[in-house]
Amino acid sequence: MTKFKGIDVTSEIKKLNKVMLHRPGKELENLTPDTLPELLFDDIPFLKVAQEEHDAFAQILQEQGAEVVYLEDLMAETLDAHPEIKSEFIHKWIKEAGIYTPTWTEKVYHWLLDNYKNNKDLVVKTMEGIQLKEIGSDGSTSLVDMISEPCKLIADPMPNLYFTRDPFGSIGCGASLNQMRFPTRNRETIYADYIFKYHPDFEGVYDHLYTKRDDKFYIEGGDILNLNETTLAIGISQRTCADAIENLARNIFADKDAKIRKVLAFNIPVCRAFMHLDTVFTQLDYDKFSIHPGIMGPLEVFEITPGANAGELAVKRMEDTPDVILAKALGVDHVELIKCGGTDMIASDREQWNDGSNTLAIAPGEVVVYERNEVTNALLKEYGVKLHVMPSAELSRGRGGPRCMSMPLNRNK
Repeated sequence: MTKFKGIDVTSEIKKLNKVMLHRPGKELENLTPDTLPELLFDDIPFLKVAQEEHDAFAQILQEQGAEVVYLEDLMAETLDAHPEIKSEFIHKWIKEAGIYTPTWTEKVYHWLLDNYKNNKDLVVKTMEGIQLKEIGSDGSTSLVDMISEPCKLIADPMPNLYFTRDPFGSIGCGASLNQMRFPTRNRETIYADYIFKYHPDFEGVYDHLYTKRDDKFYIEGGDILNLNETTLAIGISQRTCADAIENLARNIFADKDAKIRKVLAFNIPVCRAFMHLDTVFTQLDYDKFSIHPGIMGPLEVFEITPGANAGELAVKRMEDTPDVILAKALGVDHVELIKCGGTDMIASDREQWNDGSNTLAIAPGEVVVYERNEVTNALLKEYGVKLHVMPSAELSRGRGGPRCMSMPLNRNK
């Protein structure tokens, strides 16, 4: 039985008590060179090694006292606890996989029911994707069937699932359940939707959703940072739009149980390399942040607070430098912004691309980092940051680091 229930996250750095991961599976083996752009990958990771690296990551977290739970297990437990929703879940997944013809809708539905009695196996299969040859022909003929190759994917895989940070964001005792920027990733939020509604460990969370997966504006968890109990930082980025931030702020301010009264919106350059705020900026300690120097010149920060009347917002551009803004928000005298790659811009760009700025704090001044970012890691040590170094040759091909691969569910106050 889990020790920590619900969601309780008001910090980026306090001791990590519970965290959700997804161990990469065969969805990575359903990537092909032709589908890489559509599925938001630059290369195809070697699954065996990626799993070994991910297991090492989970082991680090467990050895430091964090309870590690897996997305696939939580969804299976949800179906186990509520068998009456299984049919609804499958039909919804089929529709969101882009299977619309009545013949194939029914064929895939019954194939999943008949072949995956165990709910964990069913959930994993929905993540992996389905090839035509797995289902086979029932003797019927259609133009689609007759021209399709056996290896045709009836349902695309979800290879980005091991970046559990993005489909939702933990915010205090609530969450943002996100409308994600690209269709291939937006399908991922179906699992959290059911988990928050039905899993016994998350009772009440659905009453504190500050965005929902059918909202009109896109937002992703990699752009959401909990600075403290009253202040949230959010990136305006390739994956999160300003409209979504205003929508989230209104909903948080309207929740009588939410303590957040200030949202700092960081406007970062829109490009794949800087896809989320946490790819260029993460908190390491009470007074230390890792930052990619490439954003420091163009970086704008806006403060959003409750307006004079219900539902209104007060928005103003901050004139101070980012370090001063952060120091004021955190109530410290000074904030150190440690540059990813140091002063060498080639090392900085290279190591930011390999997620040198994407650290996961498991306690104040104690972070998990990728092994390959040697320049940045050495610099963090010089500043007194304790490092837990994990292998990263294959996981990094997906363009995400330790923070991207983890969704904290509980941290110390």
